[in-house]
Amino acid sequence: MPEPDPVLFEVHESHLNTGLRGYPVGSCRTSAVSAQEGVSYRGYSIAELSTLSSESVIHLLLRKEIPSSEDEAIAFSNELRRRAHVPDEVFRLLEKLPKQAHPMEWLIAGILYLGMVDKADDWQEDGLNLIARINTVAAAVFRLREGWGDPIAPHADLPYGPNFAHMLGAPNAHEQLGELLRLFHVLHMDHGGGNLSTFTGKAIASGHADVYVSIAGAMGALYGPLHGRANQECLRFVKEVGSDDPQRVESFVRAKLDSGGKIFGFGHAVLRAEDPRATVQYAFAEKHFADDPLVRAALALRSIAPRVLKENPKISNPYPNVDAISGALLNAAGLQEPAYYTALFGWSRVVGITAQIIDERVNLREGRGVPIYRPRFIAVDQPPRSL
Repeated sequence: MPEPDPVLFEVHESHLNTGLRGYPVGSCRTSAVSAQEGVSYRGYSIAELSTLSSESVIHLLLRKEIPSSEDEAIAFSNELRRRAHVPDEVFRLLEKLPKQAHPMEWLIAGILYLGMVDKADDWQEDGLNLIARINTVAAAVFRLREGWGDPIAPHADLPYGPNFAHMLGAPNAHEQLGELLRLFHVLHMDHGGGNLSTFTGKAIASGHADVYVSIAGAMGALYGPLHGRANQECLRFVKEVGSDDPQRVESFVRAKLDSGGKIFGFGHAVLRAEDPRATVQYAFAEKHFADDPLVRAALALRSIAPRVLKENPKISNPYPNVDAISGALLNAAGLQEPAYYTALFGWSRVVGITAQIIDERVNLREGRGVPIYRPRFIAVDQPPRSL
């Protein structure tokens, strides 16, 4: 006789209307999040992943292993390049979008357009196509919305991250922009299965909507200020600090806390240590942008803000998260409009969410896939009535 399933979680009334926070509803094959170690992909730490190409990490999330040989890596990179062509209709549709719309709204529209004009109706085929093409679409969003000129075609010989920088053609691009975008892409690809955008994308796909519609919905979830738009707010906050003088920074942080303000870029729902994605970015900043004023301010916050935040016993995580330095880095590298930072987050996260959608639709439950999501809601405050 089989043993009964272990009790993972007992549901009490206090758990209702809390956003399913901490409630287990499924399994994740791509990444894990530890309170002390942060996110890992398939058992690889962020420090290990940070040195890899985007293509190798995409391969890891989709196929669950890093390419085992140079030939396998080259073959996969070539496959992504082969799929990278975006139909001209997508660009013509993007050109008609209102400039005042947010870049994330443009990105969502671009993803939907891709599905409208070139869809295979196959989870794996469409998923790989979308990952290959989001590079071109996201770069076109920058160029068309900013008036930088027509979209630039992918370069035949450039890897994924530097190719994105090439297609951006940003007027004030720093020589390290391509390397920074590779790093940003790898660090932001995935983050467990329960964050809002990933869960939203998987929930939409569970109703058998296609990959494009599912990812567009996930990007809508990411668009919100409590999720993906936090990196925009972090750069605004660093600009408000405006100094790397320790005394001035500490005075600013204390005044902000005393007035009930938020210290953007610090704290995390799961982590209880400095986010390793922040650690990697701090090292990159110190190596390549140590003279940039905003980077210096962000580096000063790293040492001062946690010490001040620790004085409040109610704060469980006073440490920097991934957003603490990313905005200042992108600004220093020549991408100085923070409205695009969430779109860059989305550009990266497309990979992990797509990989998890493919798992839930094709691989889990011995290939049967996860059923349509249908959580139960308890009826309350509805007394019986009669007409």
